[in-house]
Amino acid sequence: MTLQTIGRRRRPGTRTIAWRAVAYVALIAMSATILLPLGWMLTTALKPDFAPVFTPTPQWFPTTDWEWNNFARALLDPARPFWRYTLNTVFIVTMNIVGTVLSCSLVGYAFARLRFRGRETLFAILIITMLIPWQALLIPQFLLFYNLGWYGTMLPLIVPSFFGNAFFIFLIRQYIRSIPVELELAARIDGCNQWQVFRHIVLPLIRPVLMVCAVFVFLDSWNDLLGPLVYLIRDEDFTVAIGIANMVTSREPHLNLLMAANLIMMIPATLLYFLAQKQLVGGIASVGLKG
Repeated sequence: MTLQTIGRRRRPGTRTIAWRAVAYVALIAMSATILLPLGWMLTTALKPDFAPVFTPTPQWFPTTDWEWNNFARALLDPARPFWRYTLNTVFIVTMNIVGTVLSCSLVGYAFARLRFRGRETLFAILIITMLIPWQALLIPQFLLFYNLGWYGTMLPLIVPSFFGNAFFIFLIRQYIRSIPVELELAARIDGCNQWQVFRHIVLPLIRPVLMVCAVFVFLDSWNDLLGPLVYLIRDEDFTVAIGIANMVTSREPHLNLLMAANLIMMIPATLLYFLAQKQLVGGIASVGLKG
């Protein structure tokens, strides 16, 4: 069998190419329905002030108005300092990611590898806490942070992340249990202690699942409105979500500026997804379900 014959066999046939073309056309058509709201947002963001937005025939894509300065106006409005709001949000998001990754990786490793009395009972209690609705914890948490003197600061939005999250602990614990224990035993034979095994062996191997946790924490913190609304009282401490909410509740909301601000605030989450797409999909797909 010659190389030329092998090359001919590997070429896709006409029927295969046709099916692929049909599949791509169908995917493009379905994605267009998802992108239509974004097109309407962009069309509204590029309209001048007091231009009609809700027309009898919806304008899904911009055709006549191209007011690109609306994006600068939305960011640089003195009444709503979005740059300050963005810095506050980035700080809160960064601290939450650091706290969640540190605490959940340590606790998840302890539940997966360390043997101690009551381990399974504690893990069962941890899983049960996931059934408690967050609405039931809202008032007790507020009273706790108020008595600690943290009301009006960012601490209630940051400190809880350093005490772990039940879902992420479960995710990391299951992922670690899918890693061969022989790797850790080899490190112990070479003289590594428990912390060195975790730091140099386990932590590099669980980067995919840590990336999954980081992305989820980023999206949750970036879009969080209720937490900052409850605990923050000073304008210089507000987050992006509160800034956009204030634009909605104003007496004469400029929908073009509102849509411009929304589009700008979607950029970080979109970039993060595209940059971490491979690790995100791989981390979710490879999470072990070992008992």
